[in-house]
Order: sequence, then C-alpha cells, then structure tokens
Amino acid sequence: MKQHKLNVVLCGTGTVGGTLLTQIAQQQKVLKQDRGLDLRIVGIVDIFNIMINPDGICLEGFNMEQFREDFKKCPKSSLETIHDEVLKLNLTDMVFVDCTASYDIADLYYDFLSKGISIVCANKVAASGDIEHYKKLKRTALENDAKYNFETNVGAGLPLIHTIDDLVKSGDRITKIEAVLSGTLNFIFDTISANVSFSEAVQRAKEERFSEPDPRIDLSGIDVIRKLVILARESGYSVSQEDVEKHLFVPQEYFDGTLDDFWKNLPNLNGQIEEIRSTAEKAGQHLRFVAKLDATDAKAPKASVSLERIDIQHPFYNLEGSNNIIMLHTERYAPHPMIIQGYGAGAGVTAAGVFADILDIVNV
Repeated sequence: MKQHKLNVVLCGTGTVGGTLLTQIAQQQKVLKQDRGLDLRIVGIVDIFNIMINPDGICLEGFNMEQFREDFKKCPKSSLETIHDEVLKLNLTDMVFVDCTASYDIADLYYDFLSKGISIVCANKVAASGDIEHYKKLKRTALENDAKYNFETNVGAGLPLIHTIDDLVKSGDRITKIEAVLSGTLNFIFDTISANVSFSEAVQRAKEERFSEPDPRIDLSGIDVIRKLVILARESGYSVSQEDVEKHLFVPQEYFDGTLDDFWKNLPNLNGQIEEIRSTAEKAGQHLRFVAKLDATDAKAPKASVSLERIDIQHPFYNLEGSNNIIMLHTERYAPHPMIIQGYGAGAGVTAAGVFADILDIVNV
C-alpha cells in the first residue's frame, strides 16, 4: 500500500476544533492501517496559546478536558507568531485548518497558499468577503498546487459546495438555488408554537448550541447571506453580500446596543412573531427563512433572503429541527431539481465535514 503523509496545523480549539481533535484521535490508527495515511497534528494554535511539534503531537488517549488544561500552559500566541511558526515548519504535504470565525486568521490564507500550504476552513469570512480577494485565494491555490477547501462554510457536513463544483466543472449551469441554510433559524421556527414563544425558542437554540454564542448573528440574517453568497460564487456568479435583497423579521434596533440589551428586549417581539406564526398555521403553512438565487438570466443574477410561509406541497414544509435543505435547479436537473438535505448545524457534523475536507487534500 502506498504511504501518504499529511501534516496538519489546527487553528481554533473551541467546540468545532475540539470535536475535530477528538475525531482525528479516534481515527488516526485506522487511517494509517487501512488507507496508508499518516495524519499528523504538527501544530495546535489559537489567539492565546501555541503548541508546535514538527514530529507530530501525540493524541493517543486524547482527552479534551485534559488537553485544554495542558494547552493553557503552552507559550503565548499572537497573529504574527501563528504566521511565522507555521511557515517555519516548512513541511511538505501541509494543511492549515481554521476552525475560528476570525477575520485576522482568514487574512493569513494568502501567505500560506502562496507557500503551497493547503487551507481547510469552517471560517466563512474569506469566501464570503471581498470578491476579488476570494478569486485571488482560489487562483493562488491553483497556482501553487494547494487546495482551498471550505465545504463546511455552508450546510455543516452536507456535500453542497463539492456538488455544485462538480456540476459546474462538468459543464452544467446552476439556474436557481432555493435553500434553508440556517440550522439555528430552522430550529427556532420549528420550535415556536402557541405554547413556546419566539424568545424562548431562541434561548433553546443557544442552550442546544445550534446558535452562535451571540444569536444576533443568526437572527440578523448575516450568516445566511454569507452562505448564499458563497453558493452563488461557487456556481460561477459574481455576487457580494451587498447584492443580496434582505427581508428580515427582526428590526435593526434589536441588534444595536449590548448582548444583554438584546436578551432584555427580545420578548417584545413575541407578539409580532406569534401573529405571523398563527396566521401561517391557520393556512396550513410552516415558516422558513429562505435563501434564493435566481440566475435564469446569467448576466443579472438576483439573490435574496426572506421569511416565507411554506405550503404543504413544498419540499421545505417538513424540514425538522436544525436541518438544512437546498434545491439546485440546473440546465440538466430540470424541471426537477436536485435536493440535498440533512443536519445543518452541530459540532459533530461540522467537525466531520472539516475532517472530510482535510482528507480531500490527499487521495486516499
């Protein structure tokens, strides 16, 4: 069996990063025995601490709680330290894995890709930000025989971006996308009822760790807008966040002020949301926060996000919990679209998606 070696630097030791480490620790021996892959963690970093070992950090008997205690004792870190230490490793077959949401960390991608270091990221910042920078990163990866994988930017572990990429590369054209892309918002609208208020549903989403620590990121629609932009770009269209038509259900004043102000004021929305919910229920409909791309006219694609009332005949009607769903209308998949559905939130599936992106770096 041909042997492969892959050297991984993990940035971010939070919920997703910690879960990823646990998954890698459980799978390292299997990958080596069954696939001939020596997957080595040569660095674990965040904005506070840094742990580097070019020979590989031992994960045998890995325990996340014990690791966190040990990691706190490691040398102090900084953005400059992360940048310099990763480049100093100078190892072949190397991948930098970003499990943060940091703008500063995303700014490191270009330098790493320029040196042939592949990037795997759950961080949406780079792929949904400045479009010229996005194109530059994609181009730099190709020019330096590196990969820039960000499948988990949309749909956690669902194969959305890879599927779109395969369709486009094979000559198909995406004409329309309809999707529920926020596991958090779908959980909230699947939870609210005559007995469960909107504010209570938001609190439950936070407790279940479906939402961001600051739920305003989800409720503002920013997360969905970023995901829609990424899908549009991967479909071949030059779409930016500013191009997305926004029909939001939480007024702007709820996002001003502190997080404490938000939680204090949120119950004031309960009556308004309940009116929307009960009206939909009486009509036999469910509420879904829907992202759409209409590229029927390829030269003038239109993108939008809005809270919609979904009829029972629609594929989105029975979507449960934190699941995501995407309908891809293409020139080949017409008139019946391709539908991909499954868990769209959660540390386990997101970490698994990142893990799959890491394994995609080598052909095993």
